Amino acid sequence: MLEIRNLHASVLDVENSEILQGVDLKVNMGEVHAIMGPNGSGKSTLANVLMGRPDYEVTDGDILVDGKSIIELRPDQRAHLGLFLAFQYPAEIPGVRPWQFLKAAHDAKAEARGEEKMSVRNFTKLFDEKVDAVGINPDLVKRSLNEGFSGGEKKRNEMLQLEVLQPSMAILDETDSGLDVDALRIVAEGVNSMRSPERSFIVVTHYQRLLNYITPDIVHILVDGKIVQTGGPELALVVEKDGYAEYLPAFGATGRS
Repeated sequence: MLEIRNLHASVLDVENSEILQGVDLKVNMGEVHAIMGPNGSGKSTLANVLMGRPDYEVTDGDILVDGKSIIELRPDQRAHLGLFLAFQYPAEIPGVRPWQFLKAAHDAKAEARGEEKMSVRNFTKLFDEKVDAVGINPDLVKRSLNEGFSGGEKKRNEMLQLEVLQPSMAILDETDSGLDVDALRIVAEGVNSMRSPERSFIVVTHYQRLLNYITPDIVHILVDGKIVQTGGPELALVVEKDGYAEYLPAFGATGRS
C-alpha cells in the first residue's frame, strides 16, 4: 500500500518554489487511481517526487510504502521496493539496448531483495516472451534504448519494462501525451493486462481520453498542488464535459509546473 501524508515539495535550491502543498492520498493494493488536473497543477511533480527525483525537495509530510517511510530512499532503492515510473518523455540511452537495460535492472532488484539473479538464458527467454506479448517489433529491441523510436514505440517499450520488472506500484506520468489512438491502446492494453490484486497503478493525465481505455477505481483532481476533489470514474467524465474552471477560483490555482 502507498500512503502520502500532507506532502509538500519544492524545486531544490529555489526559493518560494513550493509546488506540492499538502497532498494526501492512499492507494491500496490492486487499485487504479487517476490523477487529473490542469496544466501546471503539480501532477508530474507528484510523480517525480514519489520516485525520489533529486531535482525536488520534500519540505513536509511523508511517503509510506507498506507503512514504512521512503522519504530518505534513493530512486533505485524505491524501485527495488516495487515502484516504477513510466516517463512522459522517455529518454534515449545511446549504446544500451533494452535487453541490457532490463537485465541490469532485474539483477539489481534481485540482489536488493536477497534473491538469486536470473541466468542469461532464462532472462533471454523471459525477455523474448514479453517482447512478443507487448507486440514490439523484434528489430527495435536490437537498437539502443528509445533511439529513433516513435512516440508509440517508446510507450510500447515502457510496457515491456513493466512486463519484465513486474512492479507492485506503477506510476504513469502523462504517458498518453502526444499519442494517437493506436498508441493509446498500446498503453491501455499493457496496463489492463497487468491489473491484479498484487499491483496498483497511479495514472497521471490531463485528459479523460486515456480513461476511456483504462477504467480507474478512483479519480482525484489536483489543483495548485492539492487534491481538491475525489470521486469515482464518473468524475473524469464531468471534467471532460465541464473542464477544471470550477476548481480554479476556489482554490487559487497559480499555474505552477
